[in-house]
Amino acid sequence: MGTVILGTGSSLPKRIMTNKDLETIIDTDDAWIQSRTGIRNRRIGGAGEQTHQLAAAASRKALGMAGLSAEELDLIVVGTISSHMLMPSCACFVQKELGATNAFAYDINAACCGFIYGMDMADKYIRSEHHKKILVIGAETLSGRLNWKDRNTCILFGDGAGAAVFGHTRDKERGVLGSNMHSDGRLWKLLHMHAPPSYNPDLEVADNPGAYIIMEGREVFKYAVKAMEDSVRGLLKQVNISLDSIKLFIPHQANTRILKNVVERLGFPEDRVFVNVPDYGNTSAASVPIALDEANRQGLFSRGDTILLCSFGGGLTWGASLIKW
Repeated sequence: MGTVILGTGSSLPKRIMTNKDLETIIDTDDAWIQSRTGIRNRRIGGAGEQTHQLAAAASRKALGMAGLSAEELDLIVVGTISSHMLMPSCACFVQKELGATNAFAYDINAACCGFIYGMDMADKYIRSEHHKKILVIGAETLSGRLNWKDRNTCILFGDGAGAAVFGHTRDKERGVLGSNMHSDGRLWKLLHMHAPPSYNPDLEVADNPGAYIIMEGREVFKYAVKAMEDSVRGLLKQVNISLDSIKLFIPHQANTRILKNVVERLGFPEDRVFVNVPDYGNTSAASVPIALDEANRQGLFSRGDTILLCSFGGGLTWGASLIKW
């Protein structure tokens, strides 16, 4: 008996920003971007596409697949670093949008790991209270948190949302098999984003350039590849299964260079790795659930298959999860 995913959903803004579009904004070109990141396009939020609105749209699809109403939800957890307000939480706005009047709601700030951290929490809740139905969302509008003059970051990120509804099963052959989560706050400077300036002069951060993403790309690459490899290997050892038993690997869609290196270091077959980063860029906390929903709707796995999820983000945060579908 364990925790299963009852339904998945995703939502993307209508506007597509191509590499050619970026050439008109900053000093870059399509060939340079693709050779370094593998990204061709990303989605950019527009009117009516705030983080919570994309999250709600993804959630409606997940609830529809699960055959549940919003009123049946007990908890809503949103992984995000780009809600349009600091308070209330993005999750409370999603609750309002859905009419999920019986759920309590809160956000997780774990950058790109927001969804898999939320998935781990949902599993713990459901294991102790089997009746709970929990909605976990990863949602971002990072286009509003980018320095559009910094070509090292603005070419990478995009907007979107993915969601999954979690519940309990009595089927001993299905469920979340385990998770392996980590963080290291000592390395925060490698990938971070300041808050808006403080109104209390005594609490002002002297070197705050603005509330946008700042990244030391080469260092992040180095840490990301090793951390993702280690978290996967640690999890496989923890649950005592081999890579060969995994039907599909859904890693965080950071960029193709990171994905390729992680897959090569693990020795995992490329034809069993789901990749959509060329079309959407890095959508942070939304990355894994968007990919999970697309793979699910494409029929790339079925009941009883083992799915591996893995992510890495600012904090630094990283981790991996295994679920038997």
